[in-house]
This record gives sequence, structure tokens and C-alpha cells, in this order.
Amino acid sequence: MPAKLPRPLPMKAVSGTVPTDDGWAFELKWDGMRVITAVDDSLSAYSANGIEVAPRFPELRGLADHLAGHRAVLDGEVVVLDELGRADFGRLQPRMHVERPDKVAELRPDHPVTYVVFDLLHLDDHSLLTVPYLQRRELLAELVEPGPSWIVPEHQVGGGQDLFAAAAAAGIEGIMAKQLDSTYLPGKRSSAWRKCKVRRQQEVVIGGWTEGTGGRSGSFGALLVGVHDPDGGPLRFAGGVGTGFTEATLTRLQGELEARRTDECPFDPPPPRAALRSPATWVRPELVAEVAFAEWTQDGRIRHASYLGLRIDKDPQAVIREPDSGLAGGATAGS
Repeated sequence: MPAKLPRPLPMKAVSGTVPTDDGWAFELKWDGMRVITAVDDSLSAYSANGIEVAPRFPELRGLADHLAGHRAVLDGEVVVLDELGRADFGRLQPRMHVERPDKVAELRPDHPVTYVVFDLLHLDDHSLLTVPYLQRRELLAELVEPGPSWIVPEHQVGGGQDLFAAAAAAGIEGIMAKQLDSTYLPGKRSSAWRKCKVRRQQEVVIGGWTEGTGGRSGSFGALLVGVHDPDGGPLRFAGGVGTGFTEATLTRLQGELEARRTDECPFDPPPPRAALRSPATWVRPELVAEVAFAEWTQDGRIRHASYLGLRIDKDPQAVIREPDSGLAGGATAGS
């Protein structure tokens, strides 16, 4: 009987500028949910924090038949595409948070998911973790052909600046740069993979909210958010997020917040009074949100932040201000 397929954690990238030296390949960056799939006679799929998500995305089950008896572990991103073929994280939100079969079936026609497969970690009886990136990519292209709900996106060696410009012009989140000889490091963040973002994004932990006024009275005005120290230390206040909410999002989020209300401030130290424009209500720091923002301030706050969605696939304790590549001119935090 074949050994059980491994379940490696996804490799992580740093943020930075587009490399101009030799030895890099480039792909588009997809704005979705990172999912590892183990494909045998059946398919299992799990998120970056180990949540089994196959029931949420039944479109992926056809991969088991598509691989024609091969056993494989794939890395990719589950996305919902807009009319122009761009990944739209907002459209993915309903699918991420629903697993009841009847609700999934109800959402599928208007929110069909696509699995964007960009790496091959195991094939049949062989681990590919130590195989160089470019060779893994070639094996992946031979193994997986485009299907009704999955694709293997194009990659290119060199030409990163041109691809970045094309991504920016098309309104795409950014590109990924990967060293040709890089091995796969499960659960590790490595400068061998670099996120080159058109706009900055960051995962944040929700620690409270301020009261809404005007048209937002009866709801929250802004989410109060934070990030942990890199060494796993306390939750540090990182500012407020007051835009990017639809009426449906406000209603849903208010329910999630009320269920986590607490008298204890989760931030250490508490936010300065000057940073709160209205009284704050605290919540247990269990919800992770994705936000877009302009920049980090010198005192560690995000400026002009806009809400993009909740992330069920992230552990709140692991949310930090993501490191950059350490290169001069590299972008700061991103997602």
C-alpha cells in the first residue's frame, strides 16, 4: 500500500522590488486563498493554517481523475476571477466562509472558483522539495493541463520589469519573483521568493472597533487592528481601518465582532487616546483581515487603510508586519 501523501506547509515569500539580476523567474501574483492539495484516488485540500477546505471548493475534486492515477501534492491559490480574468479577493469571500453543501451549491454559479496551481511538491513516490524551482515547474506543466476549474499559469525566465508594468496596467496585484535554483522550504519564509506588489497589502488582527456616526451609526466606524512582534510577542496596535466596507460586510462583521466582545484591551500597550476618534469596544483577537494601505508610519501605523476581507486561513498569532527583502529600495510590508 502506498505511503500516505505528505502535508507540507506552504513556503512563504518576502516583499521587495523586482530583481534585475539573472537567475530569476517571474509569475503573476494571484489574490486569493493559498491552498495545498494532496491528490490520490481522492482529493484533500487544506489552507495555510491547516484547515481542511475541500468541502468549500468541490470544483477541485476533478483533479483526482485528471491526474490519471498519479499521486501528487500541489501548491496554489484558490481564486474567483472577474470578467477580465483578474483574481478578485472580494468575490472569493462568500466561498471562503461557507462549507455546508447546500450553501456551496447555491454560491457556485455566481462565485465559481479556479485553482491556480504554481508548484509541485510531491509526485508518486518522490518528494520534490529539494528539486530546483525551474525543474519543479517543468514537471508541473507536464502533469497538469488546464481544466474546468484549474490552471497552471505561465511563468517566464527574466523580463520581470516588463511583467510588473503589465500587471500594474491591468490592475493586477503584482508579480512573484522566484530564484531558478530555489528549493521548496515548507513553512519557511525565504528571500529566494519575492513578492513585488503594485499596491501594499497586509494581514492584520482585529482587536476592537470604534463607534460609527452618520450613515454608519448603529455599526462600527473603524476596525482597530494590530500585528504581532516577529518573535511571537504581544499584539501591537497598528491603526484603524475605516473604508472598504459594503452594507453586507458591515452587517456580517458586526455580528462577528459582537460575538467576540470583551472588556480587556488586546493591544500591548493600549492605543493612545489620541488615536481613537470615538470610544473603543474591544474584541478577542481571533479575526484576521486583509487590508490595502498607503504606507507604514514611523510609529508603526498603517495609513489610508482599506478593508479587503476576512482570512480564515491565517493564524492570528502568526500575523506580523511582513519583512521586506532587505534590499535598498525594497517595498516594506505587504501580504
